[in-house]
Amino acid sequence: MILSQTTPPKGTVRDWLDARAQQGGTAFVFPETNEALSWAELRDTAKTLAQGLTAQRVEKGESLAIIHPNGKDGVVALYAALYGGFRATMINLAAGPDAIAYALNHSGARFALVHEAQRETFKSVAPGHMRALNDSRGEAALHDLAPKDHALLMYTSGTTGKPKGVVHSHASLLAGGWTTAIAHALAPQDRGFCVLPIYHINGLCVTVMGALVSGGSLAMASKFSTSKFWDQADSAKVTWFSVVPTIISHLLHGKAEPSATLKSNLRFGRSASSALAVETHTAFETRFGVPIIETMGLTETAAQILSNPLAPNKRKIGSPGKAFGNEVRILNADLTEAKLGTEGEIAVRGPNTLLEYLHNPDATAATFAGQWLRTGDLGRMDEDGYVFVTGRLKELIIKGGENIAPREIDEALYAHPDVVEAAAFARPCDSYGERVEAAVSLSNGSSLAMEDLRVICVNKLGAFKAPDTIHLLDELPKGPSGKIQRLKLVDLV
Repeated sequence: MILSQTTPPKGTVRDWLDARAQQGGTAFVFPETNEALSWAELRDTAKTLAQGLTAQRVEKGESLAIIHPNGKDGVVALYAALYGGFRATMINLAAGPDAIAYALNHSGARFALVHEAQRETFKSVAPGHMRALNDSRGEAALHDLAPKDHALLMYTSGTTGKPKGVVHSHASLLAGGWTTAIAHALAPQDRGFCVLPIYHINGLCVTVMGALVSGGSLAMASKFSTSKFWDQADSAKVTWFSVVPTIISHLLHGKAEPSATLKSNLRFGRSASSALAVETHTAFETRFGVPIIETMGLTETAAQILSNPLAPNKRKIGSPGKAFGNEVRILNADLTEAKLGTEGEIAVRGPNTLLEYLHNPDATAATFAGQWLRTGDLGRMDEDGYVFVTGRLKELIIKGGENIAPREIDEALYAHPDVVEAAAFARPCDSYGERVEAAVSLSNGSSLAMEDLRVICVNKLGAFKAPDTIHLLDELPKGPSGKIQRLKLVDLV
């Protein structure tokens, strides 16, 4: 199958994996173990496991829990679920026992594919009726598949309530890889680097589906390592990578450097999942000479909705870019389209949007305004179609009746070179309703005082918006992708 620049992929994941197997070539390499998977081997292994699962009476479209870290076994488990026509239910291994138990119960899964290292976790949290089917054997005929059939179930982080189960079809899952591929001009000769967990939408759609749709290959690490990242990327001969702002910041403050060979091979690095501070973005490119393409995506949109273009097209630092493969608009409070330059809620329409929230029709209805999916993010669009994100509706700090976007304060904190992680948040207050606080982590050996950092914020933002208190932490709480979980800070500190 050939990647179209204008039309979303047709067919199912099974169709595309069959096509890649016929085409031949390497699909995955794993730098930590020196293992590799060709497209043909991946298809054959996934098909065999899918047939075994079907023989064990796993029904078409039913949830099949996948409890795996990144690695060869995890990739095979994912593709077996997708190839067999089951709803691949990706379990967030970093979520903790309660959240894992909730996802397993809510998904309705009867069966699970469990990595050896996760067997104790599975035993401790799995419902009594659930069985692990790792050694399934048999050659039952596979279920028929169509593009609209359920393919993926992935749970949101649940920072403002119970996690929601996002359901994607084969069509929307493939479209998620396609939006990445056309934005970054991915080609068969490209090799991405995946250090984000594939139980997160960025790792699964941007890198795994991006490679499937583009016909390229992927290097995959079990997890991100500041000290090993550049060497792993070099040994795997990658041409691009996808990370999040906290990883970019940790690399910037680390000692390791990319080799000259790697820098000559690297076309770009990609940042997503949360806003990348302008100062961090600029400092990274200055130090390493690797261009960073800022993007934006959601679990509900199979990852990417916005991306900056590649050179020589115009890139705007501080913006996650413009729409590729879908349409984006800004909505007023009454859900009408906002004028250019006016702040409102970012909404998206396209082939990559979710089918539904599992068992939650009210949430499904509330997230759509007609055909437009409401992201919950605030932003404005300029005359060139570039979106500038100003915050999240649920994260706005309302002090004395005035809306304060936490990102403004984050940017001021990141302006100091010793700040590795930063996040502003609201604290209930009798006088103003909410007051501004922040938390930071600093580079090793830094003697920066929190009051000095607060003075910087006062000078940049004024006393009203500056944090009343800045808390120093060893590390800020993060979700599976490395995105800082701002709403957890008020309880943590």
